[in-house]
Amino acid sequence: MAEQVRAIRTRQAILSAAAKIFEDSGYQAATISQILTEAGVTKGALYFHFQSKEDLAQGVLAEQDQRIMVPDRTSKVQEILDMVMLHAYRLQTDRMVRAGVRLTMDQLAQGLDRSGPFVRWAEVVTASLQKAQEQGELLPHVVPAETSDIIVGSFAGVQSMSQAVCDYRDLAVRASALMRHLLPSITVPSVLASLDLAETRGATVYAEALKAADELENAGASA
Repeated sequence: MAEQVRAIRTRQAILSAAAKIFEDSGYQAATISQILTEAGVTKGALYFHFQSKEDLAQGVLAEQDQRIMVPDRTSKVQEILDMVMLHAYRLQTDRMVRAGVRLTMDQLAQGLDRSGPFVRWAEVVTASLQKAQEQGELLPHVVPAETSDIIVGSFAGVQSMSQAVCDYRDLAVRASALMRHLLPSITVPSVLASLDLAETRGATVYAEALKAADELENAGASA
């Protein structure tokens, strides 16, 4: 058990170091040596967990999806809105998420498959839109897969603009504005009127999601 805990901690230390180096330097410029120095581990320990720089980058990309998730909502449109606002908040507060986004948006990252986060986001949003459609929350013209791509692509652009202009400091404001512009074109008026579009929504959802994750872990530990 102690060895398993140590292995988990070592892997997390390597991922955290990789996130810092990838965020600071970008994928092409980052080196295994820099990550080793930042993590304070041996080359053998790193290669036990990750086979290459690309493997490390994929680990960083996957890490942001592991624990913090929006709880189920009665309104699936609110659920989608909460996904966007939660991700905006985490970009402002979580280096792992920022590193993952930098990797995803890095067009100079030769040899790195950057499609994963876009595909996962699109799949999740499409599924929620389909449920929203079944519940009568969407306007008749909406095609879930098409609308999902618009939401994901637009949010990616807003993220990129916020990072370039002010290092994400205004991202919650921009994300809220984006959804205020997009949602009226897909949502029935009665649902639209009930949505919480506050710029502070991301922090609220984060606290709720973190509490739910902690309760789930505690339940698993005591089982």
